[in-house]
Amino acid sequence: MDVLLSFAAALVSLRLAGPLARERRYAWAGGLLAFAAAAAAMAWGAAHGWDAPSFRVYYLAGALLSAPLLGIGSLTLAGRRWAGPLGVAYAGLAVGIATAMPLHGAFGGTDVPRAQDHVDTYARVVAIAASSLGALAVVTVATLTLRRRPLGNALVVGAVAAAAAASALTQTAVAAAAACFALAAGLLYAAVSAR
Repeated sequence: MDVLLSFAAALVSLRLAGPLARERRYAWAGGLLAFAAAAAAMAWGAAHGWDAPSFRVYYLAGALLSAPLLGIGSLTLAGRRWAGPLGVAYAGLAVGIATAMPLHGAFGGTDVPRAQDHVDTYARVVAIAASSLGALAVVTVATLTLRRRPLGNALVVGAVAAAAAASALTQTAVAAAAACFALAAGLLYAAVSAR
């Protein structure tokens, strides 16, 4: 069940990223692509057991990129011109961190590996700070523009809550985490599509 739900979450996220990219909402599309990659890594780990490459993909997409890209998307939609270049620079940093970070401990089994068992403090601090700032940007922009787009902004906040729930559930309930990733993708797409 974990494999199927994780794979379904990856497909839903991937499917919804395309229309956002066509609408030139690149950071939001990137956030959904990150959801898709994280969910696909979860599916791989649940099906074949975790290894270092699948964990790197999962950590890059889920911990380092998804929330920050959503935050950049919110700031871009709010007219902050500096957000796009900042997003590109941060994405490059995140890829560099995920590529270069040493991994510790043995991988195996189908449970999602705990970052603190495999990743040094620097990469964890960057992921926590960037994800927190990304989520804060999403919620702040949604709150400040609530009167203009009440339904869309409520859906955005719901997407952030679903993504946070997915992150929290990966250690205990992979199927529920995958369902939350898919829900977050759907809510985000609905939010951006709402007029």
